[in-house]
Amino acid sequence: MPIRPVVIYGEPVLHRVASRVERFDDELAALVQDMFDTMDAAHGVGLAAPQIGVGLRVFVYDMANNDGLPRRGVVVNPILAVSKVPPGRPDPDDESEGCLSVPGEHFPLRRPETAKVNGQDLTGAEFEFTATDWFARCMQHEFDHLNGKLYVDRLDDKQSRKARKMIKGNGWGKPGHSWMPGVDPDPFGHGDVDEPGDDHDL
Repeated sequence: MPIRPVVIYGEPVLHRVASRVERFDDELAALVQDMFDTMDAAHGVGLAAPQIGVGLRVFVYDMANNDGLPRRGVVVNPILAVSKVPPGRPDPDDESEGCLSVPGEHFPLRRPETAKVNGQDLTGAEFEFTATDWFARCMQHEFDHLNGKLYVDRLDDKQSRKARKMIKGNGWGKPGHSWMPGVDPDPFGHGDVDEPGDDHDL
């Protein structure tokens, strides 16, 4: 299956609410396989369909967890219920996120520590689980993509100013920017290893 370009902040599909998946067919299965292949080539741990230019409510992940879930999975038409955001400022060492659609950058962001996920698999069967710790962060990050939000849209005032300056400096914030995993240099410096990225690059 083909690896697809990852679109960058400013591409309209990233900033609008994705459409619900209605057909659980071979076309959806092919899309999801492309998403896994693209995520793997990018050394990411999560990828939502809008990140490859497809406005559908589906994401994939590859992240070890303590919640009884397989390391790799797909969630279609997810609904999330999250706990409260812990008080205080985010720890730059332990709470920094990255995003394949904001390539090469990391910013600290505090998020809820648990997320109850309801969704469907590739056959349309419904399932639910509760994610904790970084796995919960991954679920929230990818779910945000389906609602037209990127993690940089959730930063506090100080970090938001830094992010806006970075986006402007890179010439992003408008359509037409993307990068090709496996072809372009890895923006997060993962190198040529066949392993997922660390928990920061979603």
